[in-house]
Amino acid sequence: MTASNPPHAADGLAALEARLREDLGWLELPAPAWVPARSVDAERVLDVAIIGAGMAGLTASAELRLLGIDNQQLFDQAPAGQEGPWITYARMQTLRSPKQLTGPALRLPALTFRAWYEAQFGREQWSALYKIPRAQWMDYLRWYRRVLELPVRNDTRVLKLQPRADGLIALDLLRGPADGTGHAQRETVLARHVVLATGREGLGGPFIPGLARHLPAHLRAHSSDAIDFAALRGKRVGVVGASASAFDNAASALEAGAGRVDLFVRRAALPRVNKLTGIGSPGLVHGFAGLPDDWKWRFLHYSARTQTPPPRDSVLRVARYEDAHLHLSSPLIQVSHTDDTVVVDTPRGRYTLDYLIFGTGFHSEIDTRDEFALIAPHVRRWRERFTPSSDQSNDELAASPDLDRNFAFQERVPGSCPALARIHCFNHAASLSHGKVAGDIPAISDGAQRLARAIAAMLFDADRDTHYTALQAFDTAELAGDEWADADIDAEAGSIDTTTA
Repeated sequence: MTASNPPHAADGLAALEARLREDLGWLELPAPAWVPARSVDAERVLDVAIIGAGMAGLTASAELRLLGIDNQQLFDQAPAGQEGPWITYARMQTLRSPKQLTGPALRLPALTFRAWYEAQFGREQWSALYKIPRAQWMDYLRWYRRVLELPVRNDTRVLKLQPRADGLIALDLLRGPADGTGHAQRETVLARHVVLATGREGLGGPFIPGLARHLPAHLRAHSSDAIDFAALRGKRVGVVGASASAFDNAASALEAGAGRVDLFVRRAALPRVNKLTGIGSPGLVHGFAGLPDDWKWRFLHYSARTQTPPPRDSVLRVARYEDAHLHLSSPLIQVSHTDDTVVVDTPRGRYTLDYLIFGTGFHSEIDTRDEFALIAPHVRRWRERFTPSSDQSNDELAASPDLDRNFAFQERVPGSCPALARIHCFNHAASLSHGKVAGDIPAISDGAQRLARAIAAMLFDADRDTHYTALQAFDTAELAGDEWADADIDAEAGSIDTTTA
């Protein structure tokens, strides 16, 4: 349940923002800008362009700003305040993560959700809060963006990433509302580094099983699609999958008045234990990226095989309806349709439906995205560097990009696309290379700090000649020359001789 704003919430929030400014001042943050400016045709080149202004993009941008990299820009195709899934296709009532996780706060107490919440509603309400309401998390992220003054350009879609011969990356952009209202404008900006903070979709998109892709759009949807649940009132709805999103979409249909909802699950039982939670620790966060390949694969393959259970709240949200039916051991064998009817065959029976929703997750095949068409042929995947044992094969893991320690892509053929070293994959597709640090709430700050420090190091190295010239030219004296009036001077060496009395 979302708390309503008490009368003095604005005052509490203003006090918190003042505290945050003081904390940053005491820490001497953000650092002064230090990256030498670069221009092409009299236009300033961005040091970092971030695609996606959801939680991951905002956190990366914030850490870059704290490190003194302020010539940056975030681009997001959503209208302002609607970035990410939180108020679009996320349909859970509360976040799945425990409320006390610090998320994108970057180790700054005044930047945590808890501080933001208590400033408005008080400590008693925080203690009484069960989990964070989904829409309220979006309110917090809007505040996070505002209070840190992060440079987001909304209603802007990236049409193409184009590596250039000079090492820069051109972003071909389309500016204008996604709904087609208003005049769209094409624009190209140049950047030294690009961060793909593209969320759960990562480099690919929604996954729908091949046997159902022929269904017309008015009969099916993926859980990440915009769905008119009101139009499903009285209808027979099928939901495929046992994920959290599958149950949340089933619940949304039932709450909108669907006449019947059937959930089709391949497994003989719902997964009950979230295995990765059992080993969650700073050791996992910081140690995973350094593991040998076979151990990285082993950890994530086991996690994928055992699966993450849907939240108990989401399951109970569906189970309380008499018109909800759970079908275990029921993979789809065949899917057919007539004009307005879907027929689903499973090993346990045939079902006639009016609409079918797929809660089947996302794929990471980068060559399916038009905006990445110029770089995709050069990106090395894990399937090209590692062959698992036959009992550990996993196509989704195999499609993961093989990232370096900087979250950057690596080339299939050395020398074929050097710009990949400056295109950083900071999204779900980074999991096999870096662990779960680029998309989920628990370790998003650790991931953003790892990424931002890597980019800072790369920028300094790329401009080392300029920095060395600045080192030589620096002439602000700290000694005035009159500190030791009776010193003996070695005229030849030009230094103070302190060996004589």
